[in-house]
Amino acid sequence: MRYLPHSDHERADMLGVIGAADIDALFSAVPKAALNNFVLDLPAHSPEFLVEAHMRALAGKNHAAGDGPFFVGAGAYRHHVPASVDHLIQRSEWLTAYTPYQPEISQGTLQMLFEFQTQVAKITGMDVANASLYDGSTGTAEAVLMARRLTRKNKIVLSGGLHPHYRDVVKAYLKNDPDLVCLSPSPNGQGDILEQIDGNTAAIVVQTPDFYGHLRDLKAAADAAHARGALLIVVITEVVSLGLLEAPGALGADIVVAEGQSIGNALNFGGPYLGLMATKKEFIRQMPGRLCGETVDADGNRGFVLTLSTREQHIRREKATSNICTNSGLCALAFSIHMALLGEAGFTRLARLNHANAIALADALDGVPGVDVLNDTFFNEMTIRVTQPAAPLVERLARRGILAGVPVSRLLPGDASVDDLIILAATELTTKADIAALVAALTEELA
Repeated sequence: MRYLPHSDHERADMLGVIGAADIDALFSAVPKAALNNFVLDLPAHSPEFLVEAHMRALAGKNHAAGDGPFFVGAGAYRHHVPASVDHLIQRSEWLTAYTPYQPEISQGTLQMLFEFQTQVAKITGMDVANASLYDGSTGTAEAVLMARRLTRKNKIVLSGGLHPHYRDVVKAYLKNDPDLVCLSPSPNGQGDILEQIDGNTAAIVVQTPDFYGHLRDLKAAADAAHARGALLIVVITEVVSLGLLEAPGALGADIVVAEGQSIGNALNFGGPYLGLMATKKEFIRQMPGRLCGETVDADGNRGFVLTLSTREQHIRREKATSNICTNSGLCALAFSIHMALLGEAGFTRLARLNHANAIALADALDGVPGVDVLNDTFFNEMTIRVTQPAAPLVERLARRGILAGVPVSRLLPGDASVDDLIILAATELTTKADIAALVAALTEELA
């Protein structure tokens, strides 16, 4: 987007319209203490082409995900996004007002959201999905609040395998509520979450594959929760795993939340991402966000409308189920188009490719002296223990052009028990040459 500065004449015209004598009068309501009284240390103005060259030089200092072997995951994954996705999301059919309140002018967007909801409900095995939330972490917090409303109980238990950022978002939502139980990190497996369920428990929150890559026994978790009148909230950070693993809904999940970035949305240096939420039909009126439905018009033609939107903008604040006031429309569109391009068979093949490459990675790492692969089960991500502090090791590998995963200490600082752990992911983009380069570099660094 070009920057088009206003001229002095244009500024004077605008100030005249609103009745301000000058720019100081416009900001007169701002306390002087809140105004900057210093000159920003910026270079003098420069021709546009020189600014572009300078910015390109700065960008060239980055080592992007596609610049070499890449094994970073831990909640955000590098997958191939077909060029057709970016082309199709820019078609005029999707250009509409910010919010599709008026179905007579928003059928394209409304139908897309309806198809998106159908896709999410299908892959999660749930009855109904909403039109998306901001991301997986805020979706998890909304699911916790939803469980409290449904059960009228307060105790929430977060698994030790839940992504630390997701845990922190839930803690922020609940303001460190004493009824929130956060179990210790469990890099070796299941942990003891089932033993924490009692008659006051509203829900347990279990991620699978978990933060460390382990697959969790959802059926056992659902049975244990339901036996005490609690709900099972399932969190998924790698949505591609649903192409291969049994859907959480078939295993007894009550609410499923996921990060949808892996489908249709590139890493983009950190976002925006896409929150997915699905649940059982009987819980639909407590689901946050908006939901699109199918109907017919006066002539019997198929059409789409906003069916439910239980937020405070539409109803009284005290009756609102959530302060979530929108959905991630563009990211949901990209997800839906990519999923449609894949189809059910393609989605399964994509998942199988991911798992096959992860097996090759695990087998290769298992042969490196000084590396211990902790996982007995995994989808496309795993945790290794190394014989030295992980963070500096990962930094040395990065200087060699290999992004060798995420040191767990980066997300759990101050916990000495995880200082020697690294989480690595393999996707369909991981090649044999990437794995060979990682193994060779790790062998040298750990020798």
